[in-house]
Amino acid sequence: MLPVEHTDPVNAKILAISEDKIEGFVREPFAEIAKRSGVAVDVVMARIAAMLRAGTIRRVRQTLLATNLAAGALVAWKVPEDKIEAAFDWMFQRDPFSGHVVLRSTDTVSAGSDYKLWTTVKVPQGFSLQAHCELLAGKVGGERFRLMPAKGIFTLGVGHVRRKTIEPGSKSDQPAKMIPVQMVDLSEHEWSVLLALKREFTPEEIKPSPWAARANEAGVSLEEFYRVAEELNARKIVGRFSTFLEHVKPSTGGVRVTRFNALFHWAVPPGREIEAGGEVGRHHILTHCYWREAGPEFKNVNIMAVAHGTDKQLLLNHKAAIDQHLQSSGIPVSYTNVFWGGRSEIKPSEISPNVYREWLEQQF
Repeated sequence: MLPVEHTDPVNAKILAISEDKIEGFVREPFAEIAKRSGVAVDVVMARIAAMLRAGTIRRVRQTLLATNLAAGALVAWKVPEDKIEAAFDWMFQRDPFSGHVVLRSTDTVSAGSDYKLWTTVKVPQGFSLQAHCELLAGKVGGERFRLMPAKGIFTLGVGHVRRKTIEPGSKSDQPAKMIPVQMVDLSEHEWSVLLALKREFTPEEIKPSPWAARANEAGVSLEEFYRVAEELNARKIVGRFSTFLEHVKPSTGGVRVTRFNALFHWAVPPGREIEAGGEVGRHHILTHCYWREAGPEFKNVNIMAVAHGTDKQLLLNHKAAIDQHLQSSGIPVSYTNVFWGGRSEIKPSEISPNVYREWLEQQF
């Protein structure tokens, strides 16, 4: 029986690459992981399939830069305490357009600390994010919600195994470059390839030429599938090929990848968001960094970042290093806070307009 924990040395070598190092669309992703990890390709495929079956890996898929395909936002929800668990369940189980669903808390009563339910929501083009969230609020008894769409992305990666050994203050030589959020239009032909491209892999699909069956699914030749996928990649619609670890719950062997999930908040002067986001986003510990406007409920926070770890104090040390870097860079911070993740479920947000129409009909 193959080892399935992320701590196994061979698995760790594979995961250090497969989590977030395979950028864009790659015709032979498992061969590329093998090449970059130094592990034989047959071993790579066998280990990834074994970890997926065991639940160590939550999913294997081609990610998309879905912010350019569907209107999206981080949403903070104010829900009565006696309804919050049911609201969590409803959004996770019954809303395909809610991705991350997380209960968050702060160490002290502070701005926005009564917003305990946080979700990411994407609504396909042609539909309203505001109307979708109003519908959700009615379903779960939400009192208020705050939409925080991303204006720019500075960091978007995972790499939990790779980040375990990062020291506070470790950062890139240059500031992170901001990826602006802008909608793109796709043809029906492109949508058919994209929907086949993004579907999660089953363990049985982890094999050479993994896209051949997906081309059949989309009703196109393999060469046409490659052509469309590579064109979508050039248009910055394709993200990375990734194996996502189950980083919230312990594995079957009781091993946790992370224990703490920290959402860092900073309020910087209007007009300096791109500069501040670049300085925050260059820090290696961060899996996400965005420019989002949180509004007066959160003291006008406009830079947000996420870090994961097994030690709470170490994560606070990482944040302190980022705070110090902002200060030394001459960027004033009028307010900062940390929202800690508790109960959490993660699934890819659906972005198909057809699926949205069908779902919407069922809600009334």
